[in-house]
Amino acid sequence: MIYITGDMHGEMCRFDSPQVKKLKKGDTLIVCGDFGFIWDGGQKEEKNLKKLGKKKFEILFLDGTHENFDLLNQYPVTDWNGGQVQHICGNLYHLMRGQLYTIEGKKIFVFGGGESVEKQMRIAAGKWWACEMPSIDEMRAGVKNLSDAGMTVDYIVTHEPAPRVMSNTVNPKESTNQLEAYFEQLIKQVQFSKWFFGAIHVDRKITAKNYAVFNDVLPIEPLQKKRYK
Repeated sequence: MIYITGDMHGEMCRFDSPQVKKLKKGDTLIVCGDFGFIWDGGQKEEKNLKKLGKKKFEILFLDGTHENFDLLNQYPVTDWNGGQVQHICGNLYHLMRGQLYTIEGKKIFVFGGGESVEKQMRIAAGKWWACEMPSIDEMRAGVKNLSDAGMTVDYIVTHEPAPRVMSNTVNPKESTNQLEAYFEQLIKQVQFSKWFFGAIHVDRKITAKNYAVFNDVLPIEPLQKKRYK
């Protein structure tokens, strides 16, 4: 079974929740960006990464804005389940922008990255990376992968939401960045069942097809109820 959760920001306690502890061997947990466990490169962090890689279930994460991209970019890129990933260790993988994977028989399009709300503060602290915003090449690669799939997938998983999804829940922005414009095109052109994102730090079904996730651990498909005779 595939499960989705939101931003973790390097908090190991998230893996102690009852929802996560229910995951078993063969299950998959996808984190919608701001994984945060690759941040300072210290011994404690390395120990935590190895611990996560030894989990009985697979942990797949998108990058968000709360990542140390200098460290993340050092991991080699390899092919995995139809797309490109960075293998961190064991059962821990970074899902890359614009890639389309087949996981447990489901086609899942992934696009991490975003724009820091507190950008100026992070620049002053020396903890901001320009590559948090996806490049045009990454966006083009995403379009090509979707086009090769007939612009039809089962699920979309991103860090940021498409702007129109949030238009009725937050104050509209005065301008749209290039990633938001990109997502606006995707939501018009791609056929999908559900779109999950994590950036706004709430657990809420926004529309019939769009889900904000944070602390919850959601099954990507509804669990089948047992039938009793």
